Formats: sequence, structure tokens, C-alpha cells
Amino acid sequence: MSDLRELYQSVILDHGRHPRNHGEMPEANCQQEGFNPLCGDHLFLYAEKSNNHLKKISFTGKGCAISMASASLMTECLHNKSIIDAKKIFEDFHALITEGTTSDSLGKLAIFAGVREFPARVKCATLAWHTLLAMLSHESKVVSTEA
Repeated sequence: MSDLRELYQSVILDHGRHPRNHGEMPEANCQQEGFNPLCGDHLFLYAEKSNNHLKKISFTGKGCAISMASASLMTECLHNKSIIDAKKIFEDFHALITEGTTSDSLGKLAIFAGVREFPARVKCATLAWHTLLAMLSHESKVVSTEA
């Protein structure tokens, strides 16, 4: 296994075991639930939005290492980002793991490039992101990447 691939795996495992920004946010003014019944990944996103910016973002939940690492890195990446930037980063992230397209906007999120090789795991990596889009669109139903 290449050194780079080992580094990527260690970052995913670290964020999966010790997720950043994990916890409820009392000052949140929006939240959204995401759940994939087939794999069991389940999370809640919380955000404090102000002036079309995500001032703070956090999550709670349980799931596989890829799901938790994706949510953890997403929250790190999106602190103090505009809603427009957050949506652009979602598009770039989705293109990375579904098409292999890279973008400079991804930074650390590029570690998920290898997920593309495992189509069943793409749903794990994108649950937090689809939940984010639903939250930004003020959808009321629980988000799932199944079906």
C-alpha cells in the first residue's frame, strides 16, 4: 500500500474514532436529520446560520468510520463559510467521490477520493453532505441516500 493511501486511511480512521465538532449545538438555528436504514448510519446536523453564512456547524450520531469522518471533516471545512461556498464544496466533493474529479476547494476532503472505488461506501461518505443540503433548503423530512 502506498504511503499516501496509508496516510489517507489513518486520517479517516482518526476522524471516524475522534470526530471533530461532534455534539449538539444549543445556539443552532437550524438542524436536519440524516439516516440510512440499510447501513445504519444516523446523524443530526446543527448549524448557526447568520447573514447567509454557516457561523458554526456540528453533528451528533453514529455510523461507520467513513460516515463519521466525512461529517467531521465537513464540519471543519464549513465553519464560517458562506452558503454559496458550502454548496460549491458539496458539488466538488460529490464530483470527487462519484466521478473522480478533483478540485482545489476540497483541501483535506480529497482524502475521500478512494471511496469512489467502493460504490456501496459512497452513500456513507455523502450522508452528511446530503443532510447539509436539505438543512440549507429547509426540508423537513429525514434525509437518506438510499433510494
